[in-house]
Amino acid sequence: MLYAILATLFPPQCAVCNAVGSGLCDRCAPEGAARVTARLPTLRLAALGRYEASLRQAVLALKAGRRDVAGELGRRLAACVEPASVLVPVPTTRARRLQRGFDGAALLAQIAADRANACVLPSLEQIAGDAQRGRDRSARLAACGRFAWRGESLSGRRVVLLDDVATTGATLEDCAATLRAAGGIVDEAVVVAWA
Repeated sequence: MLYAILATLFPPQCAVCNAVGSGLCDRCAPEGAARVTARLPTLRLAALGRYEASLRQAVLALKAGRRDVAGELGRRLAACVEPASVLVPVPTTRARRLQRGFDGAALLAQIAADRANACVLPSLEQIAGDAQRGRDRSARLAACGRFAWRGESLSGRRVVLLDDVATTGATLEDCAATLRAAGGIVDEAVVVAWA
């Protein structure tokens, strides 16, 4: 209810061009834009695009707390999600969650799942409070064992990881290892942008 009132008083604006109407307009980030795919050591990665131009600005707006941008990005991510998939968002640090008021990946996952008829299991937890942001490539790749599964058994369930940005893929691989240890079958990740 509060969100609807705020949206009426302060309508969403495109994170790129400031056009009123949505958090990310079709002119700045066309719906039918070509997807980017990549191969990580153990995961196939699908992204809406490269981490540049409009998508970079949209991700930065999401990280700044823009829920309207999350709505648009989540809606677009739904096209990368198979119906009946089990989405597991990559959790952010507690400090970032408090700063933004929400976990961006969890919000993206819920929006994408609602549109794609999938489900979300937000039971992955970051147990080491260090973020990858600001680390060099070798430090990012060396980081492991930073997550724990706190949910139901994943035995034999196919799981898709979801995050906002993939840089080296180290965080996704770390999460995948944790989910596999919990019995999940993890061979795919979906992100907004690939850096």
